Amino acid sequence: MSILVPHDLSPWSMFLSADVIVKAVMIGLALASLATWTIFIAKMIELSVVKGKLRRSLKTIAESRSLAEAQFALGSKTGVLSAFLAAAMREARPSAGISSDAGIKERAASSFAEISRAEARRIRFGMGQLATIGATSPFVGLFGTVWGIMNSFIGISKAQTTNLAVVAPGIAEALLATAIGLVAAIPAVIIYNHFARVTKTYLEQVSRASGVAARLLSRDLDRSHGGAHMRAAE
Repeated sequence: MSILVPHDLSPWSMFLSADVIVKAVMIGLALASLATWTIFIAKMIELSVVKGKLRRSLKTIAESRSLAEAQFALGSKTGVLSAFLAAAMREARPSAGISSDAGIKERAASSFAEISRAEARRIRFGMGQLATIGATSPFVGLFGTVWGIMNSFIGISKAQTTNLAVVAPGIAEALLATAIGLVAAIPAVIIYNHFARVTKTYLEQVSRASGVAARLLSRDLDRSHGGAHMRAAE
């Protein structure tokens, strides 16, 4: 690392004067920070859309009394609630009259659980990257700082001087890597925790949708048995 005093000690000037390894660390951390904010914007939009869509769908079928009526009310709308209703219909129709209610409900519950897990995986996509950035960025920045200070001391030894005007710029350049690491890590941790809370709320909403589909399936089964009893009585 050059130990010449730069024209100024602005971050950009220190970056330009830094060792190639320290520069690579800084660029990597800057890209990690960019990825963090990209994920933040994308997930904010995605979560806002899916939460609003599911809330409206649940409101649409609030007065429905059967699976068919609920599907008709939703129409061509897609989403996790439509997937729950379709799964319930798939289990109910082929099994009508040849399977017990408990068996139908058990198979439907299994399908609901698979849909819920798939939705959880989809909605959590990107959160792993945030956790990784938040956990590793300070250490990556620290590596850049250690490398920079090591090279700075080597330069000081070669120059055979401890003049603060010569020593300070090299150390400042190295410490900039740690600062950038913290700038990348702190927002990533905050954003991750925020999305963990928002995602939990959304998945509770998904669980509620699963319960709605299960109740409609149970109502359909009760209605079919009631009709069968009435025909037998006649």
